[in-house]
Amino acid sequence: MYTTKRYEATIPVSDYLEGYVDVDTFLECCRACPNYDGKWSCPSYDFDVIEYWKKYQTLDLTAIKIIFDGEYAGKEFPEEEIQRITDVSVMEMKRELSKELLLREEEVPGSVSLSAGSCILCKDGCSRKEGKPCRFPDKMRYSIESLGGNVGLTISKLMGIELEWIEAGKLPHHFVLVCGLLH
Repeated sequence: MYTTKRYEATIPVSDYLEGYVDVDTFLECCRACPNYDGKWSCPSYDFDVIEYWKKYQTLDLTAIKIIFDGEYAGKEFPEEEIQRITDVSVMEMKRELSKELLLREEEVPGSVSLSAGSCILCKDGCSRKEGKPCRFPDKMRYSIESLGGNVGLTISKLMGIELEWIEAGKLPHHFVLVCGLLH
């Protein structure tokens, strides 16, 4: 069904802020998403995002390119099948990356990971929608894009990968998950 390829890059946080972070632009993108004010891992935040970045010196980036084989890449499928394929490939890889990043946090004192997209810990929905605190504050992590990072530009310039999007009823040739470790 698919193979994966791993890419890694390291950049000083000051350089990342200067070249890849645009909080206002990406906050507008986030506002259009149903997760806005609906997940603790997503905006709006009660903290200054730039100051969050500035607490750290280095950003270690990891990208996993999920490459679909010829039977799936660029082919048309019913929406339900695209959702199933996405769940099998992306969500499985996202869970693996989250576990890996939490282990890396233990190895690097004072570090914090940035997840590949929004949080997926709560199967029955995020408690934020109910006005309750996060159920897993020790495991919930923000994503690069939720903190204003331009993931498309990041992987293009630092890893030589271009994003590809799902087009109406058609599976892309690949997905890319991007996460990081701030330290």
